[in-house]
Amino acid sequence: MAFKKILSVSGADHSDQDIAIAARLCAEVGAYLSVLIMSPPPLLMSPPLIGSPPPLGGGIPEWPRHRAHHIAAPEKRYRQIERFSQATASLKKRSREIHKLLRATWRCYDVDIADCDQASVGDAVRQRALCNDLTIVGPALLNDINLGPLVINGSLFDTGKPVLVVPEGAEATLSPRRVLVGWDSRVEASRSVREALHLLAGAEEVRVALVDPEATCIGNGAEPGADIATYLTRHGARVSVDRLASRGNPVATVLAQHAIDTSADLIVMGAYGSRRLRERLFGGVTRWIVGKPPLPLFLAR
Repeated sequence: MAFKKILSVSGADHSDQDIAIAARLCAEVGAYLSVLIMSPPPLLMSPPLIGSPPPLGGGIPEWPRHRAHHIAAPEKRYRQIERFSQATASLKKRSREIHKLLRATWRCYDVDIADCDQASVGDAVRQRALCNDLTIVGPALLNDINLGPLVINGSLFDTGKPVLVVPEGAEATLSPRRVLVGWDSRVEASRSVREALHLLAGAEEVRVALVDPEATCIGNGAEPGADIATYLTRHGARVSVDRLASRGNPVATVLAQHAIDTSADLIVMGAYGSRRLRERLFGGVTRWIVGKPPLPLFLAR
């Protein structure tokens, strides 16, 4: 299925780079662009009520410290409310800037603002990603260690929808000529192939890469890679299978180097990790692309 609706998430203090990348990709395939602007404000903490009972344990409360806390609490809350108002104003200003940018580049779009606390960011992204075909994670969002992992969680892990990671300097395209597929006969890899199927079918060359595959009657089968190559061929893709030896190197490193050696425009692979490992996945993706020729990474869960 072709991508007809694409989501781009931007922080209030981000540059226009991510939005410009998403708009260009939408124009390339004639897709509608949905922009979500986020900048999680500080949590508003309600001060304890004056006259609340002392802590359990029967001790005598330290009245001078207790009284000082209640005097300081309203002032702290006012500062938090002021920061919240400033964050909202910043989001609205960013919205006007993005409208101005997109009116001059790509007119099929909408811009939305998510005014939510840190704990609700993932849910806000998930709600939008569910009704889009693809989420773009551009360089600015990728470098935002506070907002980036939350967007990855909401768009990739909580929806089953794919994510295209575009690192700094990458030439992203939704019409790639050469694609490398990281294959290991797992569900996540199968879903990544399914979500990228129209990209693979339209490419001039698709290389299915397996690292240290074992020929068994289950898993990879008697001829590793033959099954997925047959599947892709049925869908019109021009496929070859590369069986790679890791020689003690991490699988991601082997795939990245092979993508460079074969002049791939895009890497397609499954996203792995349990719920508690999601931030580690984001960090791993970030570390993976540092110091290597930048390549877009198409992930599905």
